[in-house]
Amino acid sequence: MNTSVKTRNMVLTAAIAAIIVLMAFVPYVGYINLVVIKATLIHVPVIIGSVILGPKKGAVLGFVFGLTSLINNTFNPSLLSFAFSPFYSGGNLWSIVICFLPRILVGVVPYFIYRGIMKLGKEKKATEYVALPLAGVVGALVNTLLVMNLIYFCFASQFAAAKEIAVSAVYQAIMVIIVANGVPEAIVAAILTLAVGKVLLHFKG
Repeated sequence: MNTSVKTRNMVLTAAIAAIIVLMAFVPYVGYINLVVIKATLIHVPVIIGSVILGPKKGAVLGFVFGLTSLINNTFNPSLLSFAFSPFYSGGNLWSIVICFLPRILVGVVPYFIYRGIMKLGKEKKATEYVALPLAGVVGALVNTLLVMNLIYFCFASQFAAAKEIAVSAVYQAIMVIIVANGVPEAIVAAILTLAVGKVLLHFKG
């Protein structure tokens, strides 16, 4: 990789990281407080960064995503902020895992989905219309499914207390959130990853 490509990739990584931070701290842009939990669109630039820049830089962008989540849930909490911040009442070290691990993987997994599908296709341009939205969908689902299932395994009793439901009903409530938040987030991720990803892939050359 020559110096100009390295410089361009560093600039693009910094630009996407800046977009993540901007989205995170502009109200109702990156995090939408739904009282129970915060819906998010911040996974989208992480997914796009993963596809365009590769898994290492994607992981860095995922870490930035996780860091904004930690800060946001500490200082602008929702009902389930204990699951994302050990500094919020009820949180613990598992909050760090939930806050960072899924988000870092959002920056890693889409790259391999995209590359895997591209290798299967014969026509590059046509295959991108499948590979990019699928990378977006998988990236969004990695975030939603990992976060919500980790909340179930690590914070089931706290979740039940916060929602005022029985512990036996927790996973049903988790599934409602997965469908209500995860499906729209995946659809948006598919559309934006295709639209923005094609432009940036052309720019990257």
